[in-house]
Amino acid sequence: MSNETGVDEQDELVTIATFPEPMEANMARSALEAAGIPVFMVGETANSMIPVAFVSQLQVHVQDEAAARDLLQAMDNAPESLESVTAAEIAAEDKGK
Repeated sequence: MSNETGVDEQDELVTIATFPEPMEANMARSALEAAGIPVFMVGETANSMIPVAFVSQLQVHVQDEAAARDLLQAMDNAPESLESVTAAEIAAEDKGK
């Protein structure tokens, strides 16, 4: 089904987040891709060249918007530190003994 612009709705992209730091944008993109959500980044190259002047925008297909936003929100609500990951790994190893 096409809309008035001739673009299929499944091909339509929506910006779900913007990042001033390229590293943060790449971390979010990696998490979304790991969850099977195709991601498109706008401004990645410009942001890398002049970070203070540009932001990176993460875009997904319209049908993936809700899942992508939920995943990014979950990442914001439960950031893991190296210490917590290490403690979890040690606990898991102790259980296995």
